[in-house]
Amino acid sequence: MIHYQIENDLSAEEFRNVLVKSTLGERRPVDEPERIAKMLEHGNLIVTARSEGKLVGVSRSLTDFAFCTYLSDLAVDEDYQKLGIGKELIRQTKLASPQAKLILLAAPKAVGYYPKTGMKQFEYCFLLDDVNELK
Repeated sequence: MIHYQIENDLSAEEFRNVLVKSTLGERRPVDEPERIAKMLEHGNLIVTARSEGKLVGVSRSLTDFAFCTYLSDLAVDEDYQKLGIGKELIRQTKLASPQAKLILLAAPKAVGYYPKTGMKQFEYCFLLDDVNELK
């Protein structure tokens, strides 16, 4: 049985471990513990999925609880994928901030996953990695 809860005090090591055990670890700074800790410190809505106490999934979001919730990280341990954990983490995240729109950028390997959950895809997204890229 999987237990879901809000855990805004999740440890950086547990978070890092689930990132590594999911495909999301390929695109996150898992070898930079200070950045991982800051990601947790400034994420203000963290929903976890645990199996017998073991962290098997996490949804890390930034939200104002009124207008928008940006779901930055959705990670499920590969050994626990295809059990509905990701979809339930999305549901629990939305329930924690019901008035806000849930927004996310899909990882390349997950682009086909989100439409299956009922989320709508939009083509209007812009990204800036470096301030020197501004014209």
